[in-house]
Amino acid sequence: MSVGKKNLWPWLGIAALFPIVALALHLEGRLWICACGTVRLWVGEICSSGNSQHILDPYAFTHILHGFLFFWLISRLLPRLRPAWQLWLAVGVEAAWEVFENTNFIINRYREGTAALGYNGDTVVNSLGDIVCCLAGFLIARQLGWRRSIVAFVVLELILIVWIRDSLLLEILMLIYPIDSLKAWQMCR
Repeated sequence: MSVGKKNLWPWLGIAALFPIVALALHLEGRLWICACGTVRLWVGEICSSGNSQHILDPYAFTHILHGFLFFWLISRLLPRLRPAWQLWLAVGVEAAWEVFENTNFIINRYREGTAALGYNGDTVVNSLGDIVCCLAGFLIARQLGWRRSIVAFVVLELILIVWIRDSLLLEILMLIYPIDSLKAWQMCR
């Protein structure tokens, strides 16, 4: 995707979302960085206090899958919208989700309905990392095209289920309709 004069505005819009989201999250009470005082690029253990506190963690892959879903939906629903504006829309929806996901309502919903018993919300840097992952997922899905991106989505879902006993589709299911047996299985990590 080349950045010409016509495509400059959506890219500026994407860039503007990051400080807006950071400020909104901070005003919600989210910490800028991990309470431990460090910023790590990657924390691979989901049952640790570092999960959702540093830039990337295993759940970053679910945000890549958000990008896949947004690519599929936006390219089908708004096919005449220029690609750069499609990306802006996807990143905007993800940014809105990050703010909503870190409200007390959703944090409590995660604690009650999922295996995330000690979840306290994301740090600002983690949420910004999640938005970048969504952006990357959208671009990957566009590059792969429909068929290959569907295959990649399914493969990544299966890897996440085996690796962390969770995935994007399981997260959605457990937020909407918690299943006790699934929650018990997820807690046996």
